[in-house]
Amino acid sequence: MTNSTHSQAEFSTRLSQLLKERILILDGAMGTMIQDYQLDEAGYRGERFADYNRDIKGNNDLLSITQPKIIGDIHTSYLAAGADIIETNTFNSTRISQADYGMEDLTKELNLASAEVARRATDAFMAANPDRTCFVAGALGPTNRTASMSPDVNNPGYRAVTFDDLRLAYIEQAEALLDGGVDLFLVETIFDTLNAKAALFALEELFEKRGMRIPVMISVTITDASGRTLSGQTLEAFWNSVSHTKPLSVGINCALGPKEMRPYMEELSRIADCYVSCYPNAGLPNAFGGYDETPEQMSVVLEDFAKEGWLNIVGGCCGSKPEHIHVIAEAVKKLPPRQIPEITPALRLSGLEPLTILEGSPFMLVGERTNVTGSPKFSKLIIAEDYEAALAVA
Repeated sequence: MTNSTHSQAEFSTRLSQLLKERILILDGAMGTMIQDYQLDEAGYRGERFADYNRDIKGNNDLLSITQPKIIGDIHTSYLAAGADIIETNTFNSTRISQADYGMEDLTKELNLASAEVARRATDAFMAANPDRTCFVAGALGPTNRTASMSPDVNNPGYRAVTFDDLRLAYIEQAEALLDGGVDLFLVETIFDTLNAKAALFALEELFEKRGMRIPVMISVTITDASGRTLSGQTLEAFWNSVSHTKPLSVGINCALGPKEMRPYMEELSRIADCYVSCYPNAGLPNAFGGYDETPEQMSVVLEDFAKEGWLNIVGGCCGSKPEHIHVIAEAVKKLPPRQIPEITPALRLSGLEPLTILEGSPFMLVGERTNVTGSPKFSKLIIAEDYEAALAVA
């Protein structure tokens, strides 16, 4: 358990107050900063894993155990740059993702250690800067598997992970993060909405189990100029899929640079009845997989977003460093936060596209023919496993 003495309820209240007053600053990339240390295999292993039976270089989350000072220093550098919210080093700290390294059984320890490193760094920073209130967000990444698509083009019905696999992995992660002292959760870099729904469901289970609740941020990834997630949803369809969870904020991160995010941030600001976040990459990746956009280049675009009234929380994703966060924070500090719009109540559904039924909408025909209780013909086809004929009915 964390030794932090702060009240999570008090911090939630303070967070809500600050969001009404100004645009809050999220930190930048963890992986980009870790790369600057140029750690070798031994650097990742530390003493504890010196004799581990496979390569573990690249398992950045493990550094919260083997190199906690490095992770703590990175957190502190972002806080000093102006970040109000820092994310735990837990992007891949689920049993599912850690299977790549054979470290599934370290999941609880990884999340607890990462939360405690972030908590210590934040508490120490606030003690030295009593005018600042800063928050620790428990980061829940998307995992390296997808629940709604097949990884095998020859077997489209195959799934590498189930909803329950994800749910159980996320509740294990979230419980340890909560024990480590996080102030809120951030379900981020969402490329498959079904994965995200498993994470959100797990958080609801945890809140019910603990008899308490902390804020939840949600951040989706629009993969390219199509304006869709990797699993095919448009932004509005995605929001319709998760809005029932009443998150503190919804936003967009990763995949795109700030310029490419512009139309999607404008749309999200218009449709979301909660706070909105934006933390883009430092431009699009170059030929070597690096990111070239300078702090000044990023800040110009994000300042414009703020002037348009689209931002409540802003930071950086891949390629961004403390210097990016500092310049972005300076650019938006005098600009007012986005005002949450009044959204007309309506039936808002989602598949890959949104479907909104308002008063005055035309007659909507629901496919009752594909119902085994309402259509004897369809029921007989399903019982007979004649799926081709059943599909024809649909």
